[in-house]
Amino acid sequence: MSITLDNKQCLIAGNGILPVKMAQNAKNNGLEVVAISLSSDNFKELQKYCSKVYSYGCGQLDSIKKVLIEENIKQLTFIGKVSKTMILKRLKFEPTALELIKKAPKLNDDMVMLLLIEELEKLGITILDQTIFIKDLIVQEGVLTKLKPTKEQMIDIEYGYKIAREMGQLDIGQSVVMKDKMILAVEAIEGTDQCIKRGGKLSRKKGAVVVKVAKPKQDMRFDIPTVGMNTLRIMKRYGANVLALQAGATIIAEQANMIDFANKHKMVLLAV
Repeated sequence: MSITLDNKQCLIAGNGILPVKMAQNAKNNGLEVVAISLSSDNFKELQKYCSKVYSYGCGQLDSIKKVLIEENIKQLTFIGKVSKTMILKRLKFEPTALELIKKAPKLNDDMVMLLLIEELEKLGITILDQTIFIKDLIVQEGVLTKLKPTKEQMIDIEYGYKIAREMGQLDIGQSVVMKDKMILAVEAIEGTDQCIKRGGKLSRKKGAVVVKVAKPKQDMRFDIPTVGMNTLRIMKRYGANVLALQAGATIIAEQANMIDFANKHKMVLLAV
């Protein structure tokens, strides 16, 4: 379904480089971007491409809604990682956010986001597909590095892919760490990087395989699986040397840099 973009776009920005890339691409296409930053790590970079950047914590929903109304926002995009650490660091929960938490039958990521979207839609706001402004960052099928996976690594990739999809179906996590046909770690609330650390330690830092996929019924408005340089750096530190992603459904934030890093350190990066 095609959508006509308004000249004024709102970005609710989490951690990382993706919100900056979204704002940059939107501006390059002649659109004005107003950002609501939930993180301090990309605040200054967002200011380069946004007409305004507001800073709020994840629980300041009443303040955020006030800004959306005052700015006359009709289209909004969520991009960037919102970790549980960010939420815990900024514990100021306003009344509407507290009501949503009480209303939620369970506090998994999908349920919280769907309730939040429902709340924003009451303001007449459409939540856009996360990839509209960054489609070029979606990884396509194939091996991206000079090294290709071995037969044994492919067995782990195929098994890990199946398990990761099952975990995604349950909305637990999207990543698993494998070694010699064994599941070493499954991502939960701690996130992909911590999952890699646990799995790497259990593999004695010797050749673990990391698999990251989308959920079977992925809502493209939020939580699309994303990897960046930090993922590879942690893999190297903990001895994991294969990263397998779901083709056509995973965002690589810094693909050229990641390929260079992987080649330099004899790692395998592929999409299946």
